[in-house]
Amino acid sequence: MVADREEIVFAPLGGLGEIGMNAALYGFGPAKKRKWILVDCGVAFAGADMPGVDLILPDLSFIEKRREDLLGLIVTHAHEDHVGAIAALWPRLGCPVYATRFAAGLLATRRLAEPGAPKVPIHEVAQGGRLTLGPFEIEFVPMSHSIPESNLLAIRTGAGLVVHTGDWKLDPTPGLGRPTDVQRLKQLGDEGVRALICDSTNILRDGESPSETQVAETLREKILAARGRVLVTTFASNVARLRAVCLAAQAAGRRVVLAGRAMERSLEVARECGYLDDVPELLSLESFSRLPADRILILATGSQGEARAAMARIVRGEHAVKLSPNDLVIFSSRTIPGNEREVNAIVNGLILQGVDVLTDRDALVHCSGHPRRGEVEKLYQWLRPQLAVPAHGEALHLQVHADFARKAGVKHVMVAHNGDMLALGPDAPAHLDQIPHGKLYHDGDLILSETEECFRERHRLAAAGIISIAFALTAKGDVAGVPDVTMFGLPRKTRDNRPMDEVVDRALFETLDSLPRARKRDIDAACNAVERAVRAAVAGVWGKKPHVHVLAIEV
Repeated sequence: MVADREEIVFAPLGGLGEIGMNAALYGFGPAKKRKWILVDCGVAFAGADMPGVDLILPDLSFIEKRREDLLGLIVTHAHEDHVGAIAALWPRLGCPVYATRFAAGLLATRRLAEPGAPKVPIHEVAQGGRLTLGPFEIEFVPMSHSIPESNLLAIRTGAGLVVHTGDWKLDPTPGLGRPTDVQRLKQLGDEGVRALICDSTNILRDGESPSETQVAETLREKILAARGRVLVTTFASNVARLRAVCLAAQAAGRRVVLAGRAMERSLEVARECGYLDDVPELLSLESFSRLPADRILILATGSQGEARAAMARIVRGEHAVKLSPNDLVIFSSRTIPGNEREVNAIVNGLILQGVDVLTDRDALVHCSGHPRRGEVEKLYQWLRPQLAVPAHGEALHLQVHADFARKAGVKHVMVAHNGDMLALGPDAPAHLDQIPHGKLYHDGDLILSETEECFRERHRLAAAGIISIAFALTAKGDVAGVPDVTMFGLPRKTRDNRPMDEVVDRALFETLDSLPRARKRDIDAACNAVERAVRAAVAGVWGKKPHVHVLAIEV
């Protein structure tokens, strides 16, 4: 590569090698004078292995240091794994944000409406519209997905046309919003596509994804046949699905009650955008107790087992919605990998209460918003890219997609992961340098690096507990008063049924009694000796070494 050569580069900071946390940089120009755009800025959701962490965000330190050259943040669509980190990380970037009306509305009423959220300048761009930012011309091409107004980005520079698909599928009848613009995709192929960065989420599945219209027909059938209460839980952002449920409820003579703030916000924005003009006004939770069982349908959040969402609270009996035996609950969703335990707990809880449960294992009550192999094959036929870079997936998805692209006849195929910088053109594609990347953890009100010691400490505490010991020593080295001992996370009895606190007390007093007076007058030495002795004593009767914290004062 010539050092001052104008080229376009692709540098993912999230979403390649994992599901979620999507964030991708595109740069154009000579290496030292490059201008940048950021496509999406999403979150991933922390699992049970990250206690205390709410959300995982991409580390944007690379572009933070170049923020004066960052021309804008482009939003493909409003799913949390594409926009959920904007409110938290935008102050580090300070660039304008570009999104369609629905995405802008959802951002404004969700993350950017939270207390302390920054005032982010959001510029609306129509589907099918174009935007010029420095050397970049970005076209928003409509694509079907499980949320309104999802877009493929056609990114033009002096080095050629790069296509970034975002999330998509080929659904000619998506329920609402514009379907994938097949004609425009074919025109882009005729124009000549330098590189295609394409969704890999469903590349392991053959065939084509079912249509939202087929799901709507199944939901209507099940809701019409129900006799007791009906509750449907689905993704709050899937407005087409929510609309289908509302219309099915209307046909069955049922009023719809909303249970979940996220769902209320999505429907509010959708109504403002004109997507729900044919849907009757929905009722608040206060109406639940006034409606007979055969005249009500509840739309509830929490299809992924979130502990604070409506579904989990309903099962625990902590919600205004109360279900009875033979009521019907429909999970119009799929379980995101990692959420299986939480979702299964809710399903089992409902079944134990005598509630009928219907999932996508039983009927077509859900379809994916991502393309299967048959749809990806058509996209490659239409676009005919010179270079393919699989995106949005774990290592297996990316590798399988790369093999698929080679078999489809793509001349150049490159597998990239977060932190890789690829030169896409105008010369032959190439791997360039690795750039700083990683994860940030949204922990309470703080955003912390994944290297913070507190996360490792939490794992240690979770595995072996903590013992806190406080005592006072006189100037002569005698123990004054009664030591205070508190244990968290330890068994209360040993194998031979002795109280664990007796083991701790014995190790504490034997250690202090055996220390020479000179060492006892050294507070640090006394604390260290007690810490080692107590840890060893507990390990001897338990097989685990707890964290031991000792505080001593001289009186």
